[in-house]
Amino acid sequence: MQVSQKPVTAKAIKEAIEGRQGRMPAGFYADDAVVRVVDRNNPPRKPRMVKGRASIDAFWEDICGRAMTHKVDTALTDGNRIAFTADCTFPDGMKVYCIATVELKDGLIKRQSVVQAWDE
Repeated sequence: MQVSQKPVTAKAIKEAIEGRQGRMPAGFYADDAVVRVVDRNNPPRKPRMVKGRASIDAFWEDICGRAMTHKVDTALTDGNRIAFTADCTFPDGMKVYCIATVELKDGLIKRQSVVQAWDE
């Protein structure tokens, strides 16, 4: 199924993530976008690289499909860049904290960097 591409705003990112709308965030990305994820299992020297809209779609479907709440606390826009933080909580109380920056080109996300920390 083709995901419609929509211009990206901090408000749209917040609504999509908090609403667990996995297909919506995928529509924010350019066809050749790249998401770099750094966390305990993907250190800076070898980050997880999610490339292309099909892979990014699966990435968001996984995140938004999990039984957890998402709260985007901070979202800032500066020209063609957006930064946001997210607090996520699983039903058992385990938390994940995420900081992300995105670079836009022609109104869509071209590159995104994510740093996340999980309760252990």
